[in-house]
This record gives sequence, structure tokens and C-alpha cells, in this order.
Amino acid sequence: METKAPKRLPYGHSNFESLRTENYIYVDKTRFIELLENEGNRNLFFTRPRKFGKSLFFSMLSHYYDVNQADKFEQLFGDLYIGQHPTPKHNTYLVLNLDFSGLDTSSEEYFKASLSQKVQDIVRSFLGRYKHLFPDQDIYSKQIDAEQPGIASLRKAFNAAEAAGKKVYIIIDEYDHFANDLIAQGTYAGNDTYRHLVRANGVIRDFYETLKEGSKTVVDRIILTGITPIMLDDITSGFNISNNLSLKKKYNEMLGFTQEEVSTLMAQTGIAPSMIIVNLELLYNGYLFHQDGEHRVYNPSMMLYLFDHILEEGTVGDIVDENLKTDYGRLQMLVNHEQNCTQLMKIAQDNGIDSEIIPKFSIDKLHDNEYFPSLLFYLGLLTVDRREGGVTYLKIPNYSIRTIYWDYILQLTKDRNKDVMTNMRRQQEAISALAYKGDPKLYLDYISQNILCRLSNRDLQNFSEKYIKVILLNGLFQSKIYITITELEVSQGYVDIYMQRSHLLPDILCEWVWEIKYVKKEDADSEKALKEKRDEARAQLKKYRTTPLFADRTDVRYLSLIFVGKDSYEMEEV
Repeated sequence: METKAPKRLPYGHSNFESLRTENYIYVDKTRFIELLENEGNRNLFFTRPRKFGKSLFFSMLSHYYDVNQADKFEQLFGDLYIGQHPTPKHNTYLVLNLDFSGLDTSSEEYFKASLSQKVQDIVRSFLGRYKHLFPDQDIYSKQIDAEQPGIASLRKAFNAAEAAGKKVYIIIDEYDHFANDLIAQGTYAGNDTYRHLVRANGVIRDFYETLKEGSKTVVDRIILTGITPIMLDDITSGFNISNNLSLKKKYNEMLGFTQEEVSTLMAQTGIAPSMIIVNLELLYNGYLFHQDGEHRVYNPSMMLYLFDHILEEGTVGDIVDENLKTDYGRLQMLVNHEQNCTQLMKIAQDNGIDSEIIPKFSIDKLHDNEYFPSLLFYLGLLTVDRREGGVTYLKIPNYSIRTIYWDYILQLTKDRNKDVMTNMRRQQEAISALAYKGDPKLYLDYISQNILCRLSNRDLQNFSEKYIKVILLNGLFQSKIYITITELEVSQGYVDIYMQRSHLLPDILCEWVWEIKYVKKEDADSEKALKEKRDEARAQLKKYRTTPLFADRTDVRYLSLIFVGKDSYEMEEV
């Protein structure tokens, strides 16, 4: 029996037709076409975090509905769900694809000019693509060249479609890209530019008014996608987008890979389970967009990055795709806001926060405590944990995203305590001693002498075990010697800090489980207070030793750490 050749892995690839015709693996999401088409409102809106497969999904929609692609239907869709269950509207539309990435946001005037140019270029392309249906295509194109009508050029496209007796399906990708750019600038000027462009008589409002006008004649369906609902409030009066699908249960898995889909992807691309030497679920899984969603999903880009390295190098590489970090780094200015910083630290300490997900909000609300967690949710930095007692709990999705938090916190620490982060080389040497000599004292002394002792009275107002844990974790995450996991759930509770051997450094001498306690300085003279903390730490560590994860392990060491005020600590190996 002939063995099928492995499928190619589409890392960084979002063109549906080339995926389907050039032997790439495609995770079939076409069943959601039926659901979208059956929505009562024909104006749809859908968000997902960065690198979640939005562009590929909407490329698929474009090929499904485009009248020009009718002769390729069997080739592109025949063996997929929708090929076996086609809807009546497949290949019946003129598809107008708009993408708002790459616009010039350096000033209002530059933005208006780049938006006008982009819309005109897209309309020209639209007229050319369907010129066999448009007898007056040349006339419309010459009018655009002569008049430079900007957004009004959309009316030329609508007039041409109406004359041809065809309906238009509009797909807008990266609808909020320019808004996110302005927000990332973190300046009042950026916020003012946003308001001028989007509100009142702004150019973005004009754009959506034009779409609304087209909906009265030839525009039959419109779907917008992006990362956040940041503009929904501001463009609603210009264009009625009333059906936000982002938080609906039935669309929970429309983007992202379920565990079953990951297994299928591995099987079809030739990745044997034995090649996966890391815990995929811990590192990459965890996204849930509705509390009753059937499955949690993986970020597709993270998974394809991992698998691409395995296929290229034969082994697992770095856990986190640096391109993903760069994307999130664009929002560093948001984190520097005092209220946002406080919430970010709390989320890092607690591994999450209880907060309702707000379906839409404006730029004016980004620094409100009520709205900031929702922004982090839409960005993919938080996801639904559970809903309990009428309260929604959000959590950090996975280890990979946790490393992004620590990048933020490291930067905040450097900015606020420039004299504290004095000797990163010494810190790295101390963590190396922890890993290869089994000696935790160098690292703990470094933290105690260089960070804890220098904390201000303001910092000490909210000092706790969690605060100490954040400081310890900050250094451990920076070093990348260990895969450092906090609040790891085991059968006997939650481990404060678990330092797992990195797959890149198999020669590490030992792994560590740390239990952290804190005693206020004024209570330190009481031997009773110290004894209680010692007994608690010992008892918890002994329980952890008996859990399935650690039982019979000889390479795991257990350390009780009791910090007294900011000036001293004691440690005991249990």
C-alpha cells in the first residue's frame, strides 16, 4: 500500500487557494460558513487575538463566495465539510476585500491620504477582477484616476455591480489595525487623532456611511474582523453593526486549533508524538471565548511555529515565537499607565482576575479598571477560566503568554527602579548555580540584597507572599534556564513555584519546588509566627512530593522559603 506524502506546514501562510493547491495541511473550519450564512443580521463582526488565523479564514470565505472562483469549487472545497454540504450562495457574489493594515498613522493628513489611496487601489482591483461583468469598467477606472475620489470611489464599485445585476460581499480584515497603532503610541496626540478620524465627521465615519449607503442597493453582506471591539461604539451610528459574534458559544472554535485538530495536523505533516518533548497543553493551550465553549483552543501561530521548527531541525526549539512578542510589545505604552500597571501586576500575581468581558468600549475607557481586563482578553493575554456564582474569572491562557507578562513586568521594574536592576550578569550566574550546582543561596541572596532591601515604603504597603513571588519569578523568567511555572495545580494543591528543566538544557542537575511564606518584620520576634510558617511550608511540600507529577522523582528538590520583612530570609530543604 502506497504511503501518502506528508502535508506541508503553512506557518506564516494565509492564502487559502495556495494552501489547497500546493499540498499544505488545512484544518477544516468550513462548517462555520453555514452558521455565518444563517445569521439573521447580514452585518457581522468577529474578533480574535493576534496570529489566530483570521486572515486565512477570511481568505477561505472570499474563495467560497467569489463568482470568479466557481470553476474551482470542487478543487478547493470538494473534500471539506462545506464541499459536502454547500450553501445556496456559494460563488454567487462579487467579493470586495479590504485590509486596513499598513496605513500611515504618523499624522491625520498622512492617514487620510493613505486610506484614500488604499480604497481607490482596492476599487480599481475590484473593477479589473470582474471586468468581464462590467461593460463600463474602463469608464469607472478613468473616472477614479481623474477625480481621485478617495472613499467615494466605493460608489463606482457599487454602481458597476448594480449595472451587472450582482450582489457584493464585503470582507474587512484588520478593521482596527490603525486604531491599535494610535493606541500603542500612548500619547494624547494619538488619542486625539483617533477621535478626529473616527468620530463626528471623521474619515472613518464617512467610510462606514458609504458602506451603509451601498447596503441599500447591492451590498448584501459585510463581515469585519480585527483584534478588539475598540471602534464599535464609535462607528455604530455611521454603520449599524449589531451582530457581534466574538463571544458567542457556537463560534468558540471557529478559529484556533482544538486538541483533536492538533493531533490531526501532526499526523498529516509527519510529526510523531515522540518528537513532542514538551507539554503542549501547558505551554500553548488554554483559550476559551465563552464559558460554555466545548473545547479550549491553541493559538494556531504558536503551534505552527513549534511544529515548523520540529520539521526543520528535528527537535523543539524556543518555546515562544519572538514575532509574537514583538506584536504584543506594540502595546507597551498602555501598560505604563499607573492604573493598568497595578492591574497587570495583580494579574501576574494571581494568574488572572475576576472581570466581566465588555463586548464593546471606546478609546476613552482603556485606563478604567473595569475595561482594561477586557482589552487584555481581546488581545489574547487573558482568556475565560470559568463562570462561578455569577462571576466571570479570566486567567492567563498558558506559559507562553505568561512570558510576555514577565517581559512587561521586567520593563516596568527597570523603568521604576533603575538602581535595582544593577547586575543582570550576576543574576544569571546565580540561577546557573541553582540549576547546575543545586545551590539556591546565590540567587536568593541576589534578590534579597539587590531588590528586596531597596524597596521603598510605598512598595511595602502591599507587600505579601505574592509580591515576593513576582520578584523571584521575574529573574527566573528572564534567564530561560528553567521553564518556570507558578501556581501549578497538582492533586495536593497549588505549587508556588515549580522550576521545570528546559528541554533545551537536559543536563540541568535538578528541578525545584519552592513554597514561599512571608512574615512581617514586626511579627518576626514572635517565634510562634515563624514556627507556624515553617510548619505550613513543610506540610505543603511533603504533600507535593506524593502527587503523581513528583512521586518517585529523585531529580526534584523541595525548598521552604520564609521571608522576614524586606531584609532577611531563611530557607530549608525538605
